Amino acid sequence: MKHAWVAVAALTLTCSAAWPQTHEHKPGAQKSGAAERAFGKAGDLRKITLVVRIEMADTMRFSPSEMTVKSGDTVHFEARNAGKVMHEIVLGTMQGLKEHAASMRKHSGMKHDEPHMAHVAPGKTGSIVWQFTRPGEFYYACLVPGHFEAGMVGKIKVEAR
Repeated sequence: MKHAWVAVAALTLTCSAAWPQTHEHKPGAQKSGAAERAFGKAGDLRKITLVVRIEMADTMRFSPSEMTVKSGDTVHFEARNAGKVMHEIVLGTMQGLKEHAASMRKHSGMKHDEPHMAHVAPGKTGSIVWQFTRPGEFYYACLVPGHFEAGMVGKIKVEAR
């Protein structure tokens, strides 16, 4: 099935207030807090250097679908669900996202409470504040079962300073 690309998004270098994250994780899972991952670590709201507005659509696309940031940037992702179904935004490596998507298919009721994830209801906006600590190619995806497989994934190129 083909999906149309959605094309309305804004990148801005101004800071704005964070929306609360409203998500849970499966029982027994630990919060990662400030633990550093291959793609960075939870960011400090007081050190935001870039705000990126992302729109999530029921066409199973993010807009923008690609972006470039600098290593060391603390990015405030404002993810707006413009659709009528639940979406989420999860940051990670492609391998990590594929593994998590497979887990989500097996445990479809899994919800999240990690600083690199936001579960966003229709018409709402979720927030992630993330610091990219090293250069590389990373991704964001919706891991609601079927969405990642339908192409709901975006790319983040992190360039060296």
